[in-house]
Amino acid sequence: MSARARDHLGGRTAIAGIGATEFSKDSGRSELRLAVEAVRAALDDAGLAPADVDGLVTFTMDTSPEITVAQACGMGELSFFSRVHYGGGAACATVQQAALAVAAGVAEVVVCYRAFNERSGRRFGAGVRHREPSAEGVALGWALPFGLLTPASWVAMAAQRYLHAHGLTPEAFGHVAVVDRKYAATNPAAWFHGRPITLADHAASRWIAEPLRLLDCCQETDGGQALVVTSLDRARELRHPPAVIAAAAQGSGRAQEQMTSFYRDDLTGLPEMGVVARQLWRTSGCGPADIDVGILYDHFTPFVLMQLEEFGFCGRGEAPDFVAAERLPLNTHGGQLGEAYLHGMNGVAEAVRQVRGTSVNQVPGASRVLVTAGTGVPTSGLVLAADG
Repeated sequence: MSARARDHLGGRTAIAGIGATEFSKDSGRSELRLAVEAVRAALDDAGLAPADVDGLVTFTMDTSPEITVAQACGMGELSFFSRVHYGGGAACATVQQAALAVAAGVAEVVVCYRAFNERSGRRFGAGVRHREPSAEGVALGWALPFGLLTPASWVAMAAQRYLHAHGLTPEAFGHVAVVDRKYAATNPAAWFHGRPITLADHAASRWIAEPLRLLDCCQETDGGQALVVTSLDRARELRHPPAVIAAAAQGSGRAQEQMTSFYRDDLTGLPEMGVVARQLWRTSGCGPADIDVGILYDHFTPFVLMQLEEFGFCGRGEAPDFVAAERLPLNTHGGQLGEAYLHGMNGVAEAVRQVRGTSVNQVPGASRVLVTAGTGVPTSGLVLAADG
């Protein structure tokens, strides 16, 4: 178990701008163009120009290199550029990388971006196809020959154990889907705008990999999202109230693999998110009772439940009832189940809107928002707070 102390990053930087393309199933344009549109929108939101940017951060899976985005956006020299691995686990870590660079004086304005044609192009939900030889590929070799070929099948193993250990049925997962779709239904930017669901709808959806149904699985989306990170002092001079980065953390647990950590002693939790939780609480000085909104990575519903338990919002096996009672506003944009699947970056943007007070599903008085990144992989998280 990590025994780290409180770090010194919290409260020094802020997210000052957010921007996105529309979320679709067929964008009709390149991933580079999507990235540029999102970056320019985020800069405009912050009241900054491309020439102000001296740093860029993205995901290892992104096909639009930092220098290409810089050139296409009309940026000048870069003093910092970075990429974070592990798919959706990188979402909050991109912001952490940007905040570290700004706090250290390596860069002044850093843009984090993610853009892909995940529906019309490469579909991550299709699972493993061609892979270059790697240590990760060797690890997958222990599961693939037995039919565990897709992310849904990998998560289904842990989901089945969770149900068994706590004496639950698949309806437990349906509460997450219903809440997400409730918020998506009132969000004009969401793919499922105007289309809420019920527990009966969830139960009637087809099996993908038991005990996961179609409505337990996130969407496939074309689109882009970008975020502008700068110092708190500079953010205070820009167009919108800053979303202060009160804490940022990454985490990898013992016996960690990428989505297939089947050799742990217990499959009913997410130890990597436990590492993140401990550091976020240490650095922010917050606890579960202080959080006004939770934006929890929801590529699959069971892992939302496990995250709530790892962060201490409820006891083990109690998360289904916690969600059903709506004791914490969750994924007020609709999440990746309801709004769009942008590897969690759209969730960070929703957290910023909640702190600003501009969400379409605004939680009154929201001043502290927990955001998490992809689960089942080495992951990351943020606590964003209102200034002052």
